[in-house]
Amino acid sequence: MLRLAPDAIARLGAQLERGSVVVSATNGKTTTTRMIASVLAHAGIATVHNRAGANMPGGVATALVQQAPGGRITGSRLGLFEVDEAWLGAVVSELEPHTVVLGNLFRDQLDRYGELERLADEWAEIVAGAPGGTAFVLNADDPLVADLGRDRDGNPRERVTYFGVEDRSQALPELEHAFDAKHCRRCGAMYRYAAAYLGHLGDYACPSCGNRRPTPAVKATRVELHGMSGAHVSIETPAGPLEVALPLPGLYNVYNALAATACCLDNGIPLETVASGLESASAAFGRAERIEMRGRELAILLIKNPAGANEVFRTLRSGGEPDIDLWITLNDGIADGRDISWIWDADFELLAGVAGHVTCSGTRAEELALRLKYAGLEHTRVELVRGLEEGLDRSLARGDGRPLYALPTYTALLGLRELLAARGHAPPFWE
Repeated sequence: MLRLAPDAIARLGAQLERGSVVVSATNGKTTTTRMIASVLAHAGIATVHNRAGANMPGGVATALVQQAPGGRITGSRLGLFEVDEAWLGAVVSELEPHTVVLGNLFRDQLDRYGELERLADEWAEIVAGAPGGTAFVLNADDPLVADLGRDRDGNPRERVTYFGVEDRSQALPELEHAFDAKHCRRCGAMYRYAAAYLGHLGDYACPSCGNRRPTPAVKATRVELHGMSGAHVSIETPAGPLEVALPLPGLYNVYNALAATACCLDNGIPLETVASGLESASAAFGRAERIEMRGRELAILLIKNPAGANEVFRTLRSGGEPDIDLWITLNDGIADGRDISWIWDADFELLAGVAGHVTCSGTRAEELALRLKYAGLEHTRVELVRGLEEGLDRSLARGDGRPLYALPTYTALLGLRELLAARGHAPPFWE
């Protein structure tokens, strides 16, 4: 369709009576968009949503054309689209969304995206060139993203809503090795952190020019993490306080919930509807999804870069389970990033004290096993099974009914979905 009608996204998007919302981030855009979709469903708002996670122009066009029989989108619908970081400019220029949600920028797939600063510069051009009425929902805790809410002279832009975490009990004891945004985009000086929560997300300030974290309008004042069971979050908003029991685990999903809350409130959704929508949001495939197989629970958690992997490791540790059973699959396909050196920046050492057994699979299984050795896991706890299907079967056959935690990279996740669908344990990925 895009070959025949290159302007199809713009033409179909213009038919959306409620306009459109675009969500982008390195980590969490799929889950954030699903949370927003859940809230909108509770509000009775019909959406056009690329639910399968196809987040480049082809995926956005497919979601639109699926709701356009005869070339027309009928009914009152809102477009809700997650968009790949590198394709954000192209999609925004076509859709002209009324709301853009930007969650974070982490180092990911360097062979495709390049360094973070390049993406941050591209995003800055998108924000600067957006129509005057566009609302932006930005992560105050990410210095690269928060800076987009200011113009070249440092003055705040109009229609910007910030979200962030303010519960210092969740702060890391020290900055992680996977710490990406070290320098001020205004003057180049090294940031100083009063608290760091996830990678370079935190309370930061530049000692040279005074550039600092903006005060978030939507903020998590109290966070209780309950391992894989979820989290309880107290949120302050301009519309009043909000107490949410999230069914999804980890601090990274708290950030996703804050982004969804800020977006929905900015679009006039009542607080109680936001709460009910967040609490009923389901996991996207591979994002803490759980499937019963052979009398065991298979919990699938995507890992694809150091910051995201560290949060998965920390979540597994916080559950308090001894000797957890892990199956990690490391691929180096184009969609994963051919450069897998990121595994040496991820803190696999966090697993050393909790992993009872780890099965290593994937096209780069040997490098993964080597990384685990340097992380302190004895060779008796590590098994090398390169094939995806064989790795799954070997991992499921071992154990006594305890959960099996699968940590695949992106192409391994897609392969796992195909395998589970073929065996009748999950619907096809694109259904």
